[in-house]
Amino acid sequence: MIAALLVLAACGGDRNARNYSGSNARVATASGPIYSACMRSGRKAANRTLCGCVQGVANRELNMSDQRLAVSFYGDPHKAQVVRQSDNSRNEAFWTRYKSYAARAERTCRGL
Repeated sequence: MIAALLVLAACGGDRNARNYSGSNARVATASGPIYSACMRSGRKAANRTLCGCVQGVANRELNMSDQRLAVSFYGDPHKAQVVRQSDNSRNEAFWTRYKSYAARAERTCRGL
């Protein structure tokens, strides 16, 4: 759950910064809501490169609505648990997409 929160996620940003290869994908670093939330998170591992990579993956994997919901988890980690455990079909579909995004971001951005 903590790893998923680190690779959280709203709209795109600067997609032409630096590119990183990882797990069969080439992802540009980007600025945007996930990048901003990541940088403000206070986590020791958060840096411009990592947060930009995570935002770049989000731009490819999540729509704007999904990114806005994921960003909300930074301010309210319990909300992630509520969404994950929800029986609501929209929340279940989101959580499937979010897990896929989090796994790809972890593979792509590991070590940055």
